[in-house]
Amino acid sequence: MKKVSLPLICALLSSLLLTPPARAFELDEASGSMDEVGIPSGGVKLNGLIYLAAGRQPHPVVVFLHGYPGNERNLDTAQDVRRAGYDALYFDYRGSWGTGGTFSFRHGLEDVDAVIAWLQTPAVAAKYHIDPKRIILVGHSFGGWLALMSAAHLPDSVCISAMAAWNVGWAAQRFDDYPKEREETLAYFHETTDGDSGPIDAKPDDLIAEMVEHAAPWDYLQQAAALKSHALLLVGATDDSPDEDAVMSRTLAKAVKQAGGHRVHSLTYEDDHPFSGHRDALSAALLKWLKTDCAAQQKPLPASKR
Repeated sequence: MKKVSLPLICALLSSLLLTPPARAFELDEASGSMDEVGIPSGGVKLNGLIYLAAGRQPHPVVVFLHGYPGNERNLDTAQDVRRAGYDALYFDYRGSWGTGGTFSFRHGLEDVDAVIAWLQTPAVAAKYHIDPKRIILVGHSFGGWLALMSAAHLPDSVCISAMAAWNVGWAAQRFDDYPKEREETLAYFHETTDGDSGPIDAKPDDLIAEMVEHAAPWDYLQQAAALKSHALLLVGATDDSPDEDAVMSRTLAKAVKQAGGHRVHSLTYEDDHPFSGHRDALSAALLKWLKTDCAAQQKPLPASKR
């Protein structure tokens, strides 16, 4: 029998003690829970987390879509909606904040589709007590653009809230007339994709080229007809850039109403891009909308199908 050295035995014991055991998910019926998730999209797994409301009945689920690069994650609001009886999902797009793959605008759109498909998977819906017919997208900045641009191929039952939504296509259409805006955008892409510490894995020139190539179709003001059948909450800030400020938000609201939209609610805060001075008010407004316009748009899962 081969002798095992004392240092090796110590190393093995240390490894066993320091390696955490596999954690099985268990829902806390009284107060809710949180679980880490990995959602398949484009050959990688999107890193994320899900806050779960108390109780084992099927809950509607709010998907939080962060901006570019995503410094404001709106997790305070996610916790607020969880306490109000909604599951809340947050995830990082491909190529952002440690999720594998390469970031691009197109990949972001594909990631949203992948997340919605994942939530509608029977095994996932059963595990997390999700009503797959009551999905809400809440996007901030770039995430708001993703939510608005996804509307065309989503069921009418999906409610959409866009907060300080960055109009990617509108911004790109200005580059020829306002070259300084292009330079500033490219500079920010360089800053956020720095190989040593940037949170985004992408080539800045590729991102600019993608914006320019799809400038017209990626202008969400052109999505009014697609948005008219959804419950829609638009929130804008006065202290923001023209491609995502309160004027842009109100312009979209007007266009959707003119296209025939009836459940369009618009809010303006005298605040900055992340609504720093109105966090509680923002949550309260979102919850009110969820309980009114969005609830009227969606129907709970029948008891016989739970």
